[in-house]
Amino acid sequence: MHGFKLLAASSLVAVIGLAPSHGFANDELVEMQKNPKNWVMPLGNYAGTRYSELDQINKDNVGDLQVAWTFSTGVLRGHEGGPLVIDGVMYVHAPFPNTVFALDLNENGRMIWKYEPKQDPNVIPVMCCDTVNRGVAYADGTIFLHQADTTVVALDAKTGEVKWSVENGDPSKGETGTAAPLVAGDKVLIGNSGGEFGVQGHLTAYNIADGSIAWRAYSTGPDDMTLLEPENTTHLGEPVGADSGTATWEGDQWKLGGGTTWGWTTYDPELNLVYYGSGNPGTWNPVQRPGDNRWSMTIFARDLDTGVAKWVYQMTPHDEWDFDGVNEMILVDQEIDGEMRKTLVHPDRNGFAYTLDRETGELLVAKKYDPTVNWATEVDMETGRPQVVADYSTGQQGEDVNTQGICPAALGTKDQQPSTYSPKTGLFYIPTNHVCMDYEPFQVSYTAGQPYVGATLSMYPAPDSHGGLGNFIAWDATKGEIVWSKPEPFSVWSGALATAGDVVFYGTLEGYLKAVDPETGDELFKFKTPSGIIGNVNTYEHDGKQYVAILSGIGGWAGIGLAAGLTESTAGLGAVGAYESLANYTNLGGQLTVFALPSS
Repeated sequence: MHGFKLLAASSLVAVIGLAPSHGFANDELVEMQKNPKNWVMPLGNYAGTRYSELDQINKDNVGDLQVAWTFSTGVLRGHEGGPLVIDGVMYVHAPFPNTVFALDLNENGRMIWKYEPKQDPNVIPVMCCDTVNRGVAYADGTIFLHQADTTVVALDAKTGEVKWSVENGDPSKGETGTAAPLVAGDKVLIGNSGGEFGVQGHLTAYNIADGSIAWRAYSTGPDDMTLLEPENTTHLGEPVGADSGTATWEGDQWKLGGGTTWGWTTYDPELNLVYYGSGNPGTWNPVQRPGDNRWSMTIFARDLDTGVAKWVYQMTPHDEWDFDGVNEMILVDQEIDGEMRKTLVHPDRNGFAYTLDRETGELLVAKKYDPTVNWATEVDMETGRPQVVADYSTGQQGEDVNTQGICPAALGTKDQQPSTYSPKTGLFYIPTNHVCMDYEPFQVSYTAGQPYVGATLSMYPAPDSHGGLGNFIAWDATKGEIVWSKPEPFSVWSGALATAGDVVFYGTLEGYLKAVDPETGDELFKFKTPSGIIGNVNTYEHDGKQYVAILSGIGGWAGIGLAAGLTESTAGLGAVGAYESLANYTNLGGQLTVFALPSS
């Protein structure tokens, strides 16, 4: 799996999202995303490629990068996401209490304003996997923040003053906010977190002018809640039928059905469709919820104006392993089997990377992107269903049975840490976890605001491998093949960045920012920041100079032991034992580090 040469790129590729054809498409952002000097969305653009056309920093000189300036957020625990850059101002966010800073790039990060919300600390215990936040969004002179307590706040980008705020959920029931918003058209799209507390997942579109709700689409429930049309919404080309969001649940279990939407959202202005995934069904004990549990673990393609789903695709029916389907949906045009297709590429938690037609939902490719994946042998391309291996089915083994050796672990072959795509190579660069688990389900009852898990997990490195917990890989999404794989001692939990300078960046849990050659994976640069990196690398240009920026601050699910002071090996939903040695390499912190080439 290591040392592969670059396969000849068979695909002609075009990143979507450059020209709107609907009146509601946000002309400002559609144009702003074309300017590589800025970084206007958490994923860089509507397509979610995390690719920059900047090339001042290239593979010949990236080894000369130096620290240009730094900034402390003043907050500990996990720093996911990354800053925005809008016309000389950088907007930096932090984990709970979700402080937002506007920094002047003309003065190496002088604070223009700071917004520090006052939140009830009781929200912290109902945040399952650290107090993370994945970033803010921008549109129309406004910064949009989704707070841990579910409050959605619109801030004046120049002053930090609150324009409006609304509540997106109820923390007393376990609903929280960790996902980055996406602005599309005249709406800001907000998901919810709390799948481990029996909440019901939804995506909500708020009008950016005043915060009023345009629509809300639940992951589970009857048609008037899921906004699925029985005859017009399709699953692999077939109508879903009436009330499909309740039909595969026993009784009213769908009301506790999870399916939360705490990952990434992308948007195709030409099709006017937004794309996102839903998370695990509740509980983690599959015996308590027989059936496919639709539409948890599902990719949704929804009309921006109405919220009505055009198509859905459920990746892991009747999930038995906590393989949330919330990872990024990257939108590119690719040639597959001699035909140009509008594709959506999604490397899922379950260890399979999917390529679908983003217009119709047709399944084109579904292959393992880590050879150790063993819970299923393959995905049936006709039915779209994974072929589950009975020995690794926690439901078939039954309650109070510890099923051992399942790969990947619940945190998946990758979690939310977003991949990047280079149109120059036609490849996707994916940060991965190389972790397996033991999983023992047990009976659990629902109490509002209390954990609704019903399983005990322990995690460890994949056997018969390099002994580490991670790999950074190059992936051909037209063939479903690993092109090269770079092993790492710990999971790669940062978002990656590809640039026109023929460099790919990512961060490591020990705190290294690394740059590699996109064709070979050879390491070109590394620098150890003050804390482990679970943030997302970005780049921008200011006064004619290109910069690379990264948030470091260990935490998240992989770093929850350090972040929350947990020591039991099964704590942190099983993660603490796997990452126990991480404490020997890094410590808590919260810092932005900005790199540039030395002045000539």
